[in-house]
Amino acid sequence: MLRRCIRKVLENKINSRNALAFSILFLVLLAVMILSLGVGAVQLTPNETVSALINQAQKNSHRTIVWEFRFPRILLVVLCGAALSAAGVGFQGLFRNPLADPYVVGASGGAALGATLAVMLRFSLPNITIGIGAFFGSLLAVLVVFAISEYSNYGSIAGLLLAGSAMSAMLSAVVSLLLLLNDEVLHGVYAWLLGSFANSSWSELSQTLWLAPPAILCVFLMSRSLDALAAGEETAQSLGLDLRKARLIIVISSSLATAAAVSVSGIIGFVGLIAPHLARMLVGANHKTMMPIAMLLGSLLMLFADDLARTLMAPVEIPVGIFTALLGGPFFLYLMKTGEKRT
Repeated sequence: MLRRCIRKVLENKINSRNALAFSILFLVLLAVMILSLGVGAVQLTPNETVSALINQAQKNSHRTIVWEFRFPRILLVVLCGAALSAAGVGFQGLFRNPLADPYVVGASGGAALGATLAVMLRFSLPNITIGIGAFFGSLLAVLVVFAISEYSNYGSIAGLLLAGSAMSAMLSAVVSLLLLLNDEVLHGVYAWLLGSFANSSWSELSQTLWLAPPAILCVFLMSRSLDALAAGEETAQSLGLDLRKARLIIVISSSLATAAAVSVSGIIGFVGLIAPHLARMLVGANHKTMMPIAMLLGSLLMLFADDLARTLMAPVEIPVGIFTALLGGPFFLYLMKTGEKRT
């Protein structure tokens, strides 16, 4: 009886701490979003930003800047950061490896090839945009990798990793060959590969809203399955989990979230690696609790990188992917170092 009471008190204390962490991060995200609306080639004060948002700005140009350019961009940045973080939670839970990220199963290679083909075919097939090509390229590559892994002799998880690495290398070589043979598309594809939100608009936001939230929700609904998989495949199977079905749902939903973000932002790495790990440090490894925290952290990280991209050399924009790589590279090495110490 005493043990049960102590356990209940500890659970309530943990839940209160997690709720507090979520509330603080959510309020910080809202504040950063408002501040980010004033950041760019034309600087706006917080008062001018709020006035423009509620349509009481003295200058029409301020309303145009905020509503037509910056507001959809900020929402898109937040949504892409959340989608990549949710995908990172799914892949790290599936592989039981904190070094896994959304591009580990060939999603980035497929997106790069799809975007390259879209640029090359833009005159003969004008309806195929870079975003559409990247989305279907990413999704197709992941489906092929999953199909190969199911028939692998190395086991499902090891097969996914090996097939994803091989697919990424092969697709990267194909992209390089296509760019070498068609150097007129080099600049457009290269700029997209570095990742950027420079061309964000309401239409791109609506496009992402159709894809990212359902994929994120699907990953979240697999939280219990991810918790079971964390104990090992044999334990998860003994608990009644259909491993093949669970792996398929996690891979597809995580890949959809990645593809939705990649199709509008280009290749932006390390967000899906950093955010889940920080969330795990804050609230523990329970996926139902950790995933919302990871999404908030991923959105904050993406906003921070995008603000730097817009202001550091304004009015020239630096690709966002450069800043996430500069932040994520050292973090990745730190994870490797600490992981080595644990073993």
